[in-house]
Amino acid sequence: MQFQQLQYFVAVAETRHFTRAADLVHVAQPSLSQQIKALERELGADLFLRARGNITLTDAGEALLPLARRILADADTARHEVQELAQLRSGRVRLGATPSLCTGLLPDVLRAFHDRYPGIRLLIEEGGSHDLVRGLARGALDLALVVLPLPTPSPALTTVELLREDLVVVSSPEAPVPGGGNGRRTVRVADLEGERLVMFRHGYDLRELTVAACRAEGFEPAFAVEGGEMDAVLGFVRAGLGVAVVPRMVAARSGAGLRVTPLAPPGLERTIALAHRSDVAPPRAARELQRMLLER
Repeated sequence: MQFQQLQYFVAVAETRHFTRAADLVHVAQPSLSQQIKALERELGADLFLRARGNITLTDAGEALLPLARRILADADTARHEVQELAQLRSGRVRLGATPSLCTGLLPDVLRAFHDRYPGIRLLIEEGGSHDLVRGLARGALDLALVVLPLPTPSPALTTVELLREDLVVVSSPEAPVPGGGNGRRTVRVADLEGERLVMFRHGYDLRELTVAACRAEGFEPAFAVEGGEMDAVLGFVRAGLGVAVVPRMVAARSGAGLRVTPLAPPGLERTIALAHRSDVAPPRAARELQRMLLER
């Protein structure tokens, strides 16, 4: 039994006409008829009742038809999957992420992705969740790592929770322990009332979260310096300008020159999600990066 014979059989079964079936599969009608007869000999049964102007399926043909369609569909799926895998040899993935995630989460995952798919170009755009959502909406990004809840909920986006991460307080080892120390190994959000904060720029998710937590404790935070990105904020803290609230993953990767103090329970945490447009499936390479992020 040959794959081509099944194609011809299904074409005749659907058109109930040998000439129209031959046109459908782009083959001469005598060749199609010969292949159908060869298939019938192989199976040991007639598949069609042939009467002038009237082609019908026999019981054997009725039994074969759904199986033949399934085989052809499976072959088409296999072809599609192989073609998509071939696409992973070249192409691009446009990924948006907040700067803190570019520093903390992404390096290891992107290295593993690049090692596996060296032909795929990785285009990274840093920004706050609001900017990244707009980038997804206008088709400028394939995927984005955003902080939930989104500043403006969008029904056009699909989000999958990726992780929940604790926030910690970083300070210079040469400066006093945040909150006055008092022998405690943690600091409360309320203790930050007496501290000068190094604060991120407007639109930065960590800025909004920190300011909201301080206001929930009944005070307005005081800024020593504000307006920086992640690297700048960490540098200002190392220089002793003040303290900052940053993700634990970033603090762990920041190296020497910083004191890391956990926040006392209930502490602060943020929820990271992977987002893409709901109305457009991400490209094959982007879906593979999505899988690696979810399985990291």
